[in-house]
Order: sequence, then C-alpha cells, then structure tokens
Amino acid sequence: MTTLIEQLAGVAPDSQLGQALRMRAEVLRLSEAAHDAVLVPRDPGGLSHGLRAALAARMCRHVGNDALVKHYESYLAHSADLDVAALVRPDGICGEPRQDAMARHADMLTCAPRNATRNDILTLKAAGVSEPDIVRLSELAAFVNYQLRVVAGLKLLKDACLQ
Repeated sequence: MTTLIEQLAGVAPDSQLGQALRMRAEVLRLSEAAHDAVLVPRDPGGLSHGLRAALAARMCRHVGNDALVKHYESYLAHSADLDVAALVRPDGICGEPRQDAMARHADMLTCAPRNATRNDILTLKAAGVSEPDIVRLSELAAFVNYQLRVVAGLKLLKDACLQ
C-alpha cells in the first residue's frame, strides 16, 4: 500500500526509490499514524479538526506545496468548522483572537522557527490559548513541516534517480 508521503512525492512503487522506501516501511507507517494523530485525534482539545486542517493547509501554502494544500483543504471541506476557512491563506484571519494568534504562531513555526521565543508562548496564552493547546499546535506544526520536508526530499531523490 502506498502512503500519503509516497503519493505526494510521486514515487512509483516499482521504482528504485519505491523499492528503497519499502525497506523503511516502518518510518512511513509511523508517519501515516502521526498524520492521523495530529490531524484527526479522538480528543482534539481546543484545536478542532477543522482548525487543524486550516492551519495545516496554511503552512503548506507558505511552502508552496499545492498537493498538500489540497489534501488538508479536503479535510476542511468535510468539517463543520467553516468559520476557520479564511485561515488557509497565509494572510487570512477569521476574526477570533485565539485562532488568529494560533495561525500567526503556525506561520512563524513554518517560516522562521528560529525566531520563536518564550514571548511567543506568552502571546498565545494572552490570546486565550491553553498550555495543552499550545502543545497540540506545536505538534501539528512540527508534523506538517516534517511532512513537507520529507515530500520535498523524496521528490529530489526521485528526480535524481531519473537522471
């Protein structure tokens, strides 16, 4: 079975890269499990499934991965949280201070993670984001950015194998 990462990178199962990835099937399986855990957890806490999808799409849009943007937007399309749909755009706000603060934080973690400081956490708290939700947001940002990098790396490897 082909994983989402392999599909997005365009890795053919019978290619050299596809065969190499089968040797690392556990890593890809765990990546799929992490995807589900951060995007659609049983207990989403203060980050609804729709908000998670919108923020994930936003992060992917920053990096320019249209396939992942579409993937995450498809989750939003099936969500009752359409009030967060504006957050899929990097400049989008939904007008709810807590969610807008989370969107700005996701932007920073995607575009300039080295700039993150304790003050950024205090800003989230001041906007009403609880500590458990700050952790949830950080997990989401970490996974989506990991996924973006793995897909980009596999695309480079795939292209190198074709030369």
